[in-house]
Amino acid sequence: QVQLVESGGGHVQPGGSLRLSCAATGFSLRSYAIGWFRQASGKERERVSCINSSNRVTSYEDSVKGRFTMSVDNAKNMIYLQMNNLRPDDTAVYYCAAENLALSCKVYRPHEYGNWGPGTQVTVSS
Repeated sequence: QVQLVESGGGHVQPGGSLRLSCAATGFSLRSYAIGWFRQASGKERERVSCINSSNRVTSYEDSVKGRFTMSVDNAKNMIYLQMNNLRPDDTAVYYCAAENLALSCKVYRPHEYGNWGPGTQVTVSS
């Protein structure tokens, strides 16, 4: 059974950093596409970054490029999202998700991922 659990969220001032973690059980990260998503209050869930299952290439949305870094530790079955230079508009619940995807992870919308963690809240404010 695929399970994902996020941690590491919290409150941080603008310009600060947080590192989110996602513990994966029940499957091997090597064979799944993995994504980080976020959902701000009143907005749709959006992809932040993802890594392909085939070539392990990581992609980022324009709004986080240069500030966020996604990484995967296959030995520990952990996924990370290092977030630097955080801004108030990064405030959201952050989720990790996994799915067995055939194409580039950028192609797929959130609802096409079938395995989700419960999320962790990130609040950026002064």
